[in-house]
Amino acid sequence: MTPRRDRLLIAGAFVTFAISAALMHSYSVFLVAFLEEFRWTRAETSLAFSISAFVSGASSPFVGALVDRLGPRRLVLLGGGVLTLGLLGSGYVHALWQLVVLYGILMTLGANCLGLVVFVPILSRRFVSNRGMAIAIVQSANGFARAVSAPLAQILISAIGWRHAYLAQAAAMGLLVWPLAALFRREEPPAPAVVPRAPATGDAIPARPARHEWTLAEAMATPHFWLLFTVYLCTGLGSFFVSLHQLAFAVDVGFDKLYAASVLGMGALLSVAGVIVTGTLSDYIGRELSAVLAYAVSIIGVICALFITGPDHHWLLWIHACFFGLTWGARGPSVTAKTADLFPGPNLGTILGVITVGTGIGSAVGAWGAGWIFDVSGSYRLAFVASIVSYLIGCGAFWALRRPPTRQMV
Repeated sequence: MTPRRDRLLIAGAFVTFAISAALMHSYSVFLVAFLEEFRWTRAETSLAFSISAFVSGASSPFVGALVDRLGPRRLVLLGGGVLTLGLLGSGYVHALWQLVVLYGILMTLGANCLGLVVFVPILSRRFVSNRGMAIAIVQSANGFARAVSAPLAQILISAIGWRHAYLAQAAAMGLLVWPLAALFRREEPPAPAVVPRAPATGDAIPARPARHEWTLAEAMATPHFWLLFTVYLCTGLGSFFVSLHQLAFAVDVGFDKLYAASVLGMGALLSVAGVIVTGTLSDYIGRELSAVLAYAVSIIGVICALFITGPDHHWLLWIHACFFGLTWGARGPSVTAKTADLFPGPNLGTILGVITVGTGIGSAVGAWGAGWIFDVSGSYRLAFVASIVSYLIGCGAFWALRRPPTRQMV
């Protein structure tokens, strides 16, 4: 692949992932609108997002297997169409179960076909020596999406109402499906491993055997697979004990909705730089150390939120938004690159998809758990403490990945 096509591949993956992620992340703003209109509890209002996170993780192995066989172009077409239908239906929601089906299942399946699992295998094959940087650039689209989704969704909802805001998003996604799919060409199959032939003279020289690629079963037989699963699980818990309810928390303590959404959006924008820097650093200082630094910064951001008690704490809200936002998704490039380092081969999409189930479980439990904790205690403080503990466990699991796995001989 030429340098120009390399750049187009990264740009296409970035734009596609950013659009789908922005549409999904806007739920944190719609959550506040749902609370006002339907008077659901925090746990009930979080349910659709929790189901979404679980479905995202559970469907990742299927999406990973599909991309190994069909390539990203067809999945973008499929996912974009499904996501558009989900957005369209969401504008007519009148009951919680409808929101669960449309956002939690339909939109999630569509967005997953436009997500990172679709692009990591091709990026890992095309960018070997700077794999961490390439994945980090595309992963940073998630932070960019969070940055723009909150203020834009709040402006849309304030101007035309949340129902028409969903319809406007559906129209935009419907118009973009074909252009996004056109950014990806049919990928050439990876070159097979070559076994040198012995010379015809009869004096055979030792031939280096072809590398046997990892299968899902072989990967699952190693402790490294389950350590990666734990990292994904705990990172999802730590992130979503906070993320989904950030705006609701800020509004509860007295901040203006648009102001809080703008502050949190600006903090999320920092993750574009944070993800790229940590992902690139992982190519030079190691995946583990890069991830540990990202965990530390996130923990500082959550600690700041623990001390916010009123709207006069503007500076604490800014510090929380900046530190938590700076490293939102920053562990992603290190984890996905580490997965590609440990389990390379044509089955990487499937392996990564199964490991990503951990993210779905962690995100689902964290998002719903934070709402349930608020309903029981009237505060998000305990959820923030649980976030810190989860991050610490994930940090320990990642550090244990320093040694490469040993293939089980059968």
